[in-house]
Amino acid sequence: MGKKKKRDVELVILSDIHLGTYGCHAEELLRYLKTIRPKKIILNGDIIDMWQFSKRYWPKSHMQVVKHIMGLLAKNTKVIYLTGNHDEMLRKFSGFRLGSFIIDNKIVLKLHGKRAWIFHGDVFDVTMQYSKWLAKLGAIGYDTLILINTFVNWCLLKLGREKISLSKRLKDSVKSAVKFINDFEKTAGDIAIENGYDYVVCGHIHHPEIKKIQTEKGEVMYLNSGDWIENLSCLEYDGTNWRIYRYAQDKVAQAIKLPKRFRGDRLDNDEIFRDLVNEFLTVKK
Repeated sequence: MGKKKKRDVELVILSDIHLGTYGCHAEELLRYLKTIRPKKIILNGDIIDMWQFSKRYWPKSHMQVVKHIMGLLAKNTKVIYLTGNHDEMLRKFSGFRLGSFIIDNKIVLKLHGKRAWIFHGDVFDVTMQYSKWLAKLGAIGYDTLILINTFVNWCLLKLGREKISLSKRLKDSVKSAVKFINDFEKTAGDIAIENGYDYVVCGHIHHPEIKKIQTEKGEVMYLNSGDWIENLSCLEYDGTNWRIYRYAQDKVAQAIKLPKRFRGDRLDNDEIFRDLVNEFLTVKK
């Protein structure tokens, strides 16, 4: 059998991948990436989790995600890296351009006559603005919950039961979490309407969404790409319509078998540094 044809996608927006953490679903992301041929990819923050990054945990599959995305540059895909709070160290490189690779904090794209305002969204998070140490503590607790969830789901699968998301259940059941998401969406929508944008696109809150927000001043389409920790989701734009991609619904991606060299073993410290440097040197060529 020959290789299956890849889907052409005009724009893919990925956020909150959190490479370098136990909760990251790098192998699933690799399978998805191998099914598409995007003209442009926007990495909308929290791609590498520098808050929790540890050289003791950097599996080969995490490096393969970096390699695959950098490899797309050689195939005429434009890659735009917008920084988030977990990779805020890269904000000092805002404005960096190297061929088709760009690092910035936000961007406005013209999409067939409409303007899309795209940024991570942590600027709207009060915890981030005033208590960064508390936000970092919460991130560690969140990662621990994901680890517990992994064990719980392993047990459920052994019992023939469906997987569950503990963090999603907590969010859905806690009124303050629901209010935070609603407030986040409203704030993003209000500011976008004030500035005359047609779309406002965020990540950060791990809640995939596409919906219209209306006020007395106008309306805007609010979009959120979700994450690759709980929802395994992103946004795709085909030149006319937006859609939320969900890995759980993609049987084609799920059927892709990854080479054994992509899986399992962690890279040692020297390998991590060497591979990261090599990837950026490859881009320069």
